Amino acid sequence: MSELQYHLVSSGPRPVAPFSHAVETDGWVFVTGQMPTDPAAPDAPLPDGVEAQTRRVVENLKIVLGGIGLGLEHVTMARIYLTQFERDYAALNALWPTFFEPGKLPARTTVGVTALAVGALVEIDLVARRP
Repeated sequence: MSELQYHLVSSGPRPVAPFSHAVETDGWVFVTGQMPTDPAAPDAPLPDGVEAQTRRVVENLKIVLGGIGLGLEHVTMARIYLTQFERDYAALNALWPTFFEPGKLPARTTVGVTALAVGALVEIDLVARRP
């Protein structure tokens, strides 16, 4: 097993807790769950609604991945956390495929939770594989 590499991407979202944006070993990259905060204005109000928040979260994930030379095409697994599962699950499912090449969706788990940091409606973490 190779040494762990800890990544904190300078252009990435400000962490809401003490963590690295991603940790990498043996070509596997584990990306910390991202919130729908704006890296350029981290204290700004969150976008309204699960669709807008999901778009912002995915943009933040792309920033983190891009900061270490990867993209969404390298994602093998996603975990999605929703605070309003029954209300937002269908909207998330309609939006999710738009982020990926047709027919190349990562494996995914979606979980309903009671609350998320910063009052977010959605949080997403990823596993990616370096080519």
